[in-house]
Amino acid sequence: MSKVKAIGVSVAAIVILILSQLLAEVVASIPSALGVPGWFCNALAGILYLVIAYFLLRGFLEKVLKVKKEDFGLSKFDPSIKWILIGTILPLAVTAFYLLVMPGKFVSSGLDSVDTASALAAGIFFTAIAAGFVEEMVFRGVIFHALEEAFNLPVAVIAPSVLFGIVHILGMEFTVGSCILVVLAGTAVGVMFSLITIESGSVWNNGIVHVLWNFVIIGGVLTIGEKVDEYAITSYVLESKSFPITGGEFGIESSAIAFAAYVIVSVIACMMIKKKK
Repeated sequence: MSKVKAIGVSVAAIVILILSQLLAEVVASIPSALGVPGWFCNALAGILYLVIAYFLLRGFLEKVLKVKKEDFGLSKFDPSIKWILIGTILPLAVTAFYLLVMPGKFVSSGLDSVDTASALAAGIFFTAIAAGFVEEMVFRGVIFHALEEAFNLPVAVIAPSVLFGIVHILGMEFTVGSCILVVLAGTAVGVMFSLITIESGSVWNNGIVHVLWNFVIIGGVLTIGEKVDEYAITSYVLESKSFPITGGEFGIESSAIAFAAYVIVSVIACMMIKKKK
């Protein structure tokens, strides 16, 4: 694959991600307009987002590029117990640090039962499952393997990771400091996911780690940050206003604590890769 083609493939993968999300939201808005409960529409949007993205990416690889989906990380779904375990410990450890070490207070958002159900459905099906797996299929699946074939492994690891960080600040009215934190943290977590892809040979294990992280940290059950999250059931509002601790406007995902956790898991992944070799 030529370098120009690899860049084109990368752009196409991101377009598919955006298109899949838009289509899912449009279709899910139809039953919503007919009075169907919000929790069902949110769950439907998440499921559609994942299904549409998977089949569009698969069709793009097999019908347009004429390659096997397995060569781009979309192999048979075969999760590893070790990565499920690590993916569970990672967000729980970060959460535990804030709850046990950093002063703060729990604040209920006051959502009623209907809004709570909607928030949980959106957090589980869209934010956690769909976003986690789709982003991994795109960034550590299609883009990673296209760049690896056209350039080399270091470029395939670093470039999508930096892009992953940049994508998370697009459209956000963040300060320069927050933007820098988000790009750095996004790059670090992107490298971590890439190393899991290399170790496991597919996107599904880093997808699971991504899903578990999203569910615990931003899934709508408990949000930790500088202020109350009106879309979460409960918020743990930190007393600290320290930029590295709070993660700035993006939240604890871009904090120094999360960054350290990404590095630790990356080191573990490197050790596993070295052991296999």
